[in-house]
Amino acid sequence: MRAVLRRVGALSWLPRASQAALRPRCGGTGPAPRCWSCGSALPGAEGPPLFCPGCRALQPPGPRPDLFRLMACDRSFRVDVQQLQRRFRSLQRAVHPDRFGQRPPEEQYYSEQHSSLINKAYQTLLNPLSRGIYLLELHGMEPAQETDCDADSVFLMEIMEINEKLAESKSDGILEEIDILIKDDLQEAKKLLAKMKYFANLKDKLKNKKIPS
Repeated sequence: MRAVLRRVGALSWLPRASQAALRPRCGGTGPAPRCWSCGSALPGAEGPPLFCPGCRALQPPGPRPDLFRLMACDRSFRVDVQQLQRRFRSLQRAVHPDRFGQRPPEEQYYSEQHSSLINKAYQTLLNPLSRGIYLLELHGMEPAQETDCDADSVFLMEIMEINEKLAESKSDGILEEIDILIKDDLQEAKKLLAKMKYFANLKDKLKNKKIPS
């Protein structure tokens, strides 16, 4: 059903209010969002899962939700894992599809969307690598790809050598040596991501200082 709903015109089975709620909204333009079920005005601030204050119907998630905001975390490389886990369990209890089995089809679909989004947010922020990459994306920077022409050739050679050792070696001693080497490299990557946070903060301050043209 999800694949079908993504196609143009596939929302025709929903009421008109529901179709409008699912479409992306342009920031600062157009009428204020309203509940697909009762038509009540919805709070302006995004903070899914969003329930209508009037009828308590579950609303669709926003088009581009901030995963840090969703999980009640600061935009930082450092996160409180226990707090993240508590938030994850709390959100999933509120929107899990099992709770909406007897609700209208719209809410069943929205609960699936929210549940999937919460899983994605949790996994993204829990893993240090995906968390760092997501921070880069939030600041408009794309991580370097393996095929980038400016890739560090020394680094790539090192990775190739480690892969060859892993493929050929059956010695516990060599495997332990590789494990130590990888841990050292991960620590260096962690330091780089920490520096990135400070540069991103400086970039935001610079943006606020600029005089609009």
